[in-house]
Amino acid sequence: MTESKRNLLNKVWDAHTVRELPSGQSQLFIGTHLIHEVTSPQAFAMLRERGLKVRFPDRTFATVDHIIPTDDTERPLKDPLAEAMFVEIEKNTKEGGITFFDQGSGHQGVVHVMGPEMGITQPGMTVACGDSHTSTHGAFGAVAFGIGTSQVRDVLATQCITMKRLKVRKICVKGTPQNGVNAKDIVLHIIRTLGVNGGTGYAYEYAGPTISDMDMEERMTLCNMTIEGGARVGYVNPDEKTFEYLRGRPYAPQGEAFERAKEWWKSISSDEKAEYDDIVHFDASIIAPTVTWGINPSHAIGVDENIPSSESVSEDERGSVVEALEYMKLSPNAPIAGTPVDVVFIGSCTNGRISDLRAAAEIAKLGKVADGVKALVVPGSQDVERQALAEGLPEIFRNAGFEYRQPGCSMCLAMNPDQLVGDQVCASTSNRNFKGRQGSPTGRTLLMSPVMAAAAALTGKVTDVREMLK
Repeated sequence: MTESKRNLLNKVWDAHTVRELPSGQSQLFIGTHLIHEVTSPQAFAMLRERGLKVRFPDRTFATVDHIIPTDDTERPLKDPLAEAMFVEIEKNTKEGGITFFDQGSGHQGVVHVMGPEMGITQPGMTVACGDSHTSTHGAFGAVAFGIGTSQVRDVLATQCITMKRLKVRKICVKGTPQNGVNAKDIVLHIIRTLGVNGGTGYAYEYAGPTISDMDMEERMTLCNMTIEGGARVGYVNPDEKTFEYLRGRPYAPQGEAFERAKEWWKSISSDEKAEYDDIVHFDASIIAPTVTWGINPSHAIGVDENIPSSESVSEDERGSVVEALEYMKLSPNAPIAGTPVDVVFIGSCTNGRISDLRAAAEIAKLGKVADGVKALVVPGSQDVERQALAEGLPEIFRNAGFEYRQPGCSMCLAMNPDQLVGDQVCASTSNRNFKGRQGSPTGRTLLMSPVMAAAAALTGKVTDVREMLK
């Protein structure tokens, strides 16, 4: 028998291919479909227009996250549009027989936090959601991707989607990260190096000793940001950490079924001599805490570096740098450290998990939020909220002057009351620093890790957290 040389993406793709189409695309069966209140109402309306029903309601799971306020969640919501979206998803999930994790369920939260912690996301699955950051679920060895509203309709009606098979780039990371450097810094460094379009047409397979050493929540952060590098899918091969994370979770197999599932999960990992379309290498030991300075996630530098000038970059990048510096109102060649911040946001599907809150709380213990800074901590789900409460984290944050909120997407995007005002600068643990992303057309976002954001809250400026950790 010829030795197999298949990577995980191709194994999972082949297992879920219903047929190959004349266009060269695959008709893929979707194992798990996640929905939320923003991209699903139109999809359900399209089903009704065609007299169609949800094909596999037991494979679809819903929550509310984007529009939900994080301070006053009493119904009806104060925002009429948000309330209308809430009503729609309640109606649609009830009519469709779909499991809905609303606030009364005790498991409501950001869709990419809720799915994994409920054990819904599992190795070897295809996972789709009407949300860009569905790549998060690849941390479990799933092939997970965001889809548009018309594709949400297609999955609801058929449980299938049409896609062209992706190429696979293996990203090998070795080296022990410095104290204060974590998955957020590493993935920002990767995007900085490969570019926001570097992954177009690819899936990214993250591998190497540094990735193996990461816990599951760090791997989720890594895969979450994959889409910001242009790749459609990011994944990590499942291992014992994956299996132990899933063990005992509500939707994971139980007992003997779990042990049988483990054997199959192991089999879908990339073969030892798997073939790739490209392989790149990174050394985590040389990566500093990383901060964005511009208007896309590749505009990133180490906290100990200076903001670039248009003269310091290639001709292809020059226009982007000029535009970013003008929008961000930053001076070229100036240190990024010391840049004043007005708002700090710790949360989102990138960094709103319990380990993120724990890490930020360790920094919060060291002082008080600086005068004039508004600092928000938003747990990613009700489960994270309960765990944080049991560990005393809300008290730590409040004692330091942070506002501790209820679960939701919050200030990651401008679809709820948590928004920037005017040209405020926000130190954010979210995933996008686009113009206007956080609610104000002139608001400015600096992406960074939870410990870096907490440090900025205490000092009122971009600060090298390594100095605090000494």
